[in-house]
Amino acid sequence: MEDRSPPPPPTMTTTSSHQDSDADTSVNFTVKFSGRSIPVAASPDSSIRDVKSLLQPLTNVLPRGQKLIFKGKILDDSTTLRASEVKSGAKVMLMASQGLHQGEGPILKAAPAQPIVRGTNRSSNVAKEKAAAKVDKTHLERWKITGVVALAERNLEFIPDEVWACGPSTRILDISNNSVECVPLRIGSLTSMQKLLMDANGLSDQSINWEGLSSLKFLTVLSMNQNDLTALPPALGAITSLRQLYFANNKLTSLPVEIGHLNQLEVLKVNNNRISTLPLQIGDCISLVEVTLVFLVLFVPNDSAFLEHEL
Repeated sequence: MEDRSPPPPPTMTTTSSHQDSDADTSVNFTVKFSGRSIPVAASPDSSIRDVKSLLQPLTNVLPRGQKLIFKGKILDDSTTLRASEVKSGAKVMLMASQGLHQGEGPILKAAPAQPIVRGTNRSSNVAKEKAAAKVDKTHLERWKITGVVALAERNLEFIPDEVWACGPSTRILDISNNSVECVPLRIGSLTSMQKLLMDANGLSDQSINWEGLSSLKFLTVLSMNQNDLTALPPALGAITSLRQLYFANNKLTSLPVEIGHLNQLEVLKVNNNRISTLPLQIGDCISLVEVTLVFLVLFVPNDSAFLEHEL
């Protein structure tokens, strides 16, 4: 009997698609930004400009506001990943320029500090200063109970004696937006202080007693934004309890090598200064998750450890 069953279908050879081929040759690397690890996959022949375009929707930072740093070098927009030696498994750091972002991005521009208005009438100023410096017993008792001394925007030129009366009760001292020009040795008497906020005052290098500050064994946050500081002393490295450092909008030209002793430091913000180099010892800050420099850095240490620290 004749077999009339249909012939078997022809055998087809499966070939890899073009997309699979691209996936096999793509570079899979990580971009460190603002404490985040962003996975990126791109062709090795993609330009750095292309990578920045890929990062824009992931970071909300415009390409022109991005700087990508790999092995201590700022990557040029016109070069490719291949030419930049960025391979799979690499870690690249992204620094973002303040203000060059869209929507609700991670780069936030702080509201400008209120200017301190000083009148020309000296007697009027003295009266205001005395009134501002006067602390009633109710405030003093509340400070001792809560541990929070709030003296921001009080037209102060010095730290009131009532603050020292709080002694070890003080956990947070906020003297921001005043005209305080001195941090005396007595600051060390606030032995339990965890946060010291002195933004927008008249602080200079010589007006801060770092011996007093370095004796604060529980200090985790030190903020001295918007002052007149040009240098930070080696004594900064003695405050090993620090987790957050804020020295933006000063006149700093460098960071001390002793900053490497701050192995609990998580946040470092020194944007809008005159810093041109970072010390190699910053690679010893093993807890760093956020660094804000805003493009004034001309050289980053060629130290792989620096990129390992979630910067």
